[in-house]
Amino acid sequence: MLKKITTNQTKTMLLLMLVFSVVILLFSGLVYFSIVNFSHQRFYELLKIRATTIVQIEKSKEHLDIPENHILNSLNDEELPMEKDYVFAVPADSNFSTISKEVHIPDSFFKNIVRKGEANYNDKEFYYIGQSFRSDNKEYIAIASAKNHYVVYYLGFLKRTLITCMILSFFFSMIFSFYLSKTLFRPILKITGKVKEISSENLHLRLEAHPGNTELNELVDTFNDMLNRIETSFETQNHLIGNVSHELRTPLTSIMGEADVALSINRSEEHYRETLQIILNEAEKLDRKIKALLMIAQTGFDGKIQKMDKVRMDQLLWDVIDTAKRINSKNNVYMDISMLPDNPKKLKVQGNEQLLHLAMANIINNGCKYSNFQQVKVSLGATDDHLYVIIKDSGIGIPDSEMDKIYDPFFRASNTKNYEGYGIGLPLARNIIRMHNGELIVNSKINVGTTVQIRFPIYVRISEV
Repeated sequence: MLKKITTNQTKTMLLLMLVFSVVILLFSGLVYFSIVNFSHQRFYELLKIRATTIVQIEKSKEHLDIPENHILNSLNDEELPMEKDYVFAVPADSNFSTISKEVHIPDSFFKNIVRKGEANYNDKEFYYIGQSFRSDNKEYIAIASAKNHYVVYYLGFLKRTLITCMILSFFFSMIFSFYLSKTLFRPILKITGKVKEISSENLHLRLEAHPGNTELNELVDTFNDMLNRIETSFETQNHLIGNVSHELRTPLTSIMGEADVALSINRSEEHYRETLQIILNEAEKLDRKIKALLMIAQTGFDGKIQKMDKVRMDQLLWDVIDTAKRINSKNNVYMDISMLPDNPKKLKVQGNEQLLHLAMANIINNGCKYSNFQQVKVSLGATDDHLYVIIKDSGIGIPDSEMDKIYDPFFRASNTKNYEGYGIGLPLARNIIRMHNGELIVNSKINVGTTVQIRFPIYVRISEV
């Protein structure tokens, strides 16, 4: 795991470096080409001003007599670097080959000046701009040219500066990316190290929260919740093993003891009959406990093997109450229908009817038994999303100190010694209810009674009816 995180850390660092490098490269290129374009435009503007000045000077002369193909090469005070100005008459046949050879400028440049009135040209070192004008019914061309030292020298300096800055930026981005990736992955590496310390022997350990890191704290909370569930599961399993060992060992001890005594000496037929009856009774107890244990396991948390259908809870509860009264005429169960919803579709849940019948029967029968057959009240109600079943008795209740053990299989409260039972009714009912995405809540007060509240999601929401 550590190796994988380290690899991810390296990938993150390289990705950050790549992003920073691309951004720096793009901005450097944008700056360079923007300045180059600006320098070209600015230098052409200076040349245009110079060419316009030459035209105005020449036009202001009283008489301008320049023969065709004759170049007037006017060297000024070099206002621009290595500036050269040209004025010549346009040949009648528009053949600029002689002039082109003289000044080493393509004849297409001259033709563009004549055709458009103004044109520019550069040969990477010298920049030219020309304008055409008329004087004394003749057409002339004025050209201003100079060497762009800014492009040749200053942009070269800019290029070297930008390259140096890019190298330094890449170096610093590498350092920053390494620091950032290390900072991002440090809490994960810390969590990984802490997780490796946790085993079945120290499940009480928990991961520490990281202030200011919401996303990582969600991961820590989720993992801590998982540890809570695992720890609870381990504790429940340990209790289950202890309870099962005790509950199964007791009838086995009686069976083996009775058999050993019966075999030690010769007995009368009546005595053998009594011994066999005791063995049979203990074997039946053992069989019932094993079946109960298997039923709890089969109705654990996997409902895929059970057939689910629509179940009307009011009809199911009436059937459970009727069955309870037929089993024992002392059972006194009252069905409160005052909270029944107007819409009968709110009374439907998705589930297995036999399992739900078993869960409700266990809870109702427990209420009757532990209240010494006083009245048990069953209420049924519903909201737009959930159906509620409340079963309330006035029995012996459950001690507060033992409430955390009521779902342990075979656990029986300390005040139930005078009542028959195996301690599997409530754990079995809770497993069935949880399998149906329901919730079971028990509230009890000793010598006052117990209230069991059950909640199920309804089969069809009212908004969909």
